[in-house]
Amino acid sequence: MSASDRAQFDEFMASRWPGLVRLAFGLTGDRWLAEDLAQTALASAYAAWWRVRRADDPDAYVRRILINASKSRFRRHQLSEQPSEPGDLPDPDAAADVGQRSALLTALAELPPRQRAVVVLRYVEDMTDAQVGALLGCSASTVRSQAARALAKLRASEQLAEQDSSGAAPPRQQEVPGESR
Repeated sequence: MSASDRAQFDEFMASRWPGLVRLAFGLTGDRWLAEDLAQTALASAYAAWWRVRRADDPDAYVRRILINASKSRFRRHQLSEQPSEPGDLPDPDAAADVGQRSALLTALAELPPRQRAVVVLRYVEDMTDAQVGALLGCSASTVRSQAARALAKLRASEQLAEQDSSGAAPPRQQEVPGESR
């Protein structure tokens, strides 16, 4: 790889890292595994950088690598480590947010991999149906039907229902423009 290609890849990697980790976290629910998947995707992209940079959408190409790596993780039956350190304890004031996030991640983990990928890409990565379909290799209507099924499962999820009934903060009232309190 030439020096200019290396510099181009370094810039690409630095700018895409947070988004790839966020996508991987949505797919796995595990921060450490998310970083591993993002690193794996970027390592594969580096190995085929000449192909990636010539792609119509290099971001989509690398996201596809990440999603495939995540799928292959499901095929392998490995034990996962759950490292923790005393300094990693959450802020007590953020306990409600942590509980809600935990319930959501547990509910997402119960979805089949394709439905989970659709939900994360559409609602976390804010992609259109066509973009998600192109990334997952299916039609936009398949994305919509997978999203509808996933949302129905999430609405029926016991974890999310328990979180709502456990005294979590009520949803915020939306202020109507032009209306004063």
